[in-house]
Amino acid sequence: MMQPVATLDPLLDTIDRALINRLQDGLPLTSRPFADVAAELDLDEDTVIDRIAALGAAGVLSRFGPLYNAERMGGGLSLAAMAVPAERFDAVASLVNGFPEVAHNYARDHALSLWFVLATETPERVVEVAAAIESRTGLAVRLFPKLAEYALDLRFEA
Repeated sequence: MMQPVATLDPLLDTIDRALINRLQDGLPLTSRPFADVAAELDLDEDTVIDRIAALGAAGVLSRFGPLYNAERMGGGLSLAAMAVPAERFDAVASLVNGFPEVAHNYARDHALSLWFVLATETPERVVEVAAAIESRTGLAVRLFPKLAEYALDLRFEA
């Protein structure tokens, strides 16, 4: 039987917290990874799958999937930002999202109002895609290449 996701007001329930903690360690490389995670947490497979879907739908999980290191595979990666006039924001964000090299974007209450990540097949392609975005929007793209890597590990008390 599926156990519903607690509302985010004020906190996630103990199952949600335990599941989020466990998912940060990766999934087992087996034919039924959700069943394996469920067994570890004393849940059933459907509950794990339903909870992950519900956490995504609620916006608690912004992304669920593999994380690739583009640079280790010979690719390029850069944080990028643009100063987008408010009246053009939705149109520019949509255009930026149309580039397959854009991993995601988000709005900020800042002069640089649109931030996004570029992940490309080669390091040189980052600059090419930024130039193409500039050409299509008429707005400058500022690149912020990674200088150091930090791993953030958010854990909840279960």
